[in-house]
Amino acid sequence: MNKTADHLIILSETDSSNNYAIRLIKDNNAIHGTTILALCQSSGKGQQRKQWDSEPNMNMLASIITNPRFLPAEKQFYLSMITSLAIYDFLNNEIAEVSVKWPNDIYCGNKKICGILIENIVQGDYLFASVAGIGLNLNQTKFSSELANPISLKMITGKNYLIEEVLISVRKNFFKLYDILEAGLYNYIEDRYLSVLYKKGEWCRFKEKERTFEAMIIGIGLYGRLVVKNRSGNISEYMFGEIELVKS
Repeated sequence: MNKTADHLIILSETDSSNNYAIRLIKDNNAIHGTTILALCQSSGKGQQRKQWDSEPNMNMLASIITNPRFLPAEKQFYLSMITSLAIYDFLNNEIAEVSVKWPNDIYCGNKKICGILIENIVQGDYLFASVAGIGLNLNQTKFSSELANPISLKMITGKNYLIEEVLISVRKNFFKLYDILEAGLYNYIEDRYLSVLYKKGEWCRFKEKERTFEAMIIGIGLYGRLVVKNRSGNISEYMFGEIELVKS
C-alpha cells in the first residue's frame, strides 16, 4: 500500500525509489520536492549499475525530486555535494568520524554507511529535473559477505532508528542546502564539501585501469571530476569510474 502526505510518498515495495521517481517525472506527476521512501526495494541500484542490497524495513531508501532549472549541466555535481552534506550533517550529530567519499558514498571511519545515486535529466545546457537517491544504513546489522566494508548506525550506536524521522531530518538539511545552491553560493558548498572529503590532502594509492600510482586529492572539477596531484606535482582530473582509491 502506498501512502502520500505533504509530497512524501511511502511505498511498501517498489523496484527502486529512483525508478519510481523518474517514472513520476516522465508522466508529469512530479512536484518539486516530492520525496519517495521505499520500505522494500526489489531492484535497488547504486552507481555504475551496481546492485544496492538492503533488508526490508531496515534502512532509509529514499529519492528526492527537484527541478533545478537554474543549474548549468556542467555544475550538476553540486547536487551530489548538497545531498552528501545533508546526510553528513545528520550523521555528524549522531556519530564521529563521518566523511564524504568521492563520488557518492558516506563513510564512518573506513566503513561505508550510505550510498548516493544522482540521476539528472538535462535539457539544453541546463538541468530540467533531478532525482537524489539515498541508501542510508540504519537498523540492519547483517550484510552480504560480498559487500566490502558496510556498517549501519545501529551497529555503531546500538540504537534503533525510525526511518521516516531520519528522512524528515535529512530532507530538511537537503532543502536548506538546495536554497543555498539556488542562490548561486557555489564556493560555500564546494568549500564545505572539500572540508569533509575522505582522504583529501593525504597521499593515497589510486588505480587507473591496470596501473596504480600515488597521488593526493586536491579538489573537484567541472562535472564532478576528481582533481589529484601526483608526487611529481602533475595535476590530473578523473571522471567517475576512471580512477579508484586502493584500500590501504
